[in-house]
Amino acid sequence: MVSAGLAREAGYEIHALTIDYNQRHSCEIEAAGVIAGHLGAKRHVVLPLNLRQFGGSALTDDIEVPKDGVGPEIPVTYVPARNLVFLSLTLAWAEALGANDIFIGVNALDYSGYPDCRPEFISAFENIADLATKAGSQGQRMKIHAPLQYLGKADIAREADRLGLDAGMSWSCYDPQLDGRACGLCDSCRLRKAGFAEAGLVDPTDYAA
Repeated sequence: MVSAGLAREAGYEIHALTIDYNQRHSCEIEAAGVIAGHLGAKRHVVLPLNLRQFGGSALTDDIEVPKDGVGPEIPVTYVPARNLVFLSLTLAWAEALGANDIFIGVNALDYSGYPDCRPEFISAFENIADLATKAGSQGQRMKIHAPLQYLGKADIAREADRLGLDAGMSWSCYDPQLDGRACGLCDSCRLRKAGFAEAGLVDPTDYAA
């Protein structure tokens, strides 16, 4: 949400891509549609891609989502090569649109655990984008913008507030409850709660715990 808000603030026309990869936390797909509409996206594409066929993650397989806190190791909620796949699909659409700028919302707390959120990956993919596309071969460099990359959750919450964005539109929880509330205990919920608390802002999320 904040990454797209910053793109709009910078004057970019927004074409929003959401990947429906049959993830456990599919609530984020509906949330993405609400955000795209709020930000005035020219088009919002929801692209189906069933990564449950591969599994290998608590988000795409019958593996319990951890609820015991954030650790230093790469968590079981890591989806194999997810951002590589997502950026490749986004790159394909960008080239079809004749666009040269791609925004992705990876951030500092993510790349401490997830390798496909790290600055080295984003930089490497930008080079690949130039090598792998007709546009790149013709000198139209592709730019991967990661404006949240060096920000923590508190910084991101402050940016949402500064941009006048209702954080209640966004979804973070990895394990939505049957009543539609965020679990409040998964790593993503814990980081979100801590970010709002550190920023001194009200977290509008309805948590079950």
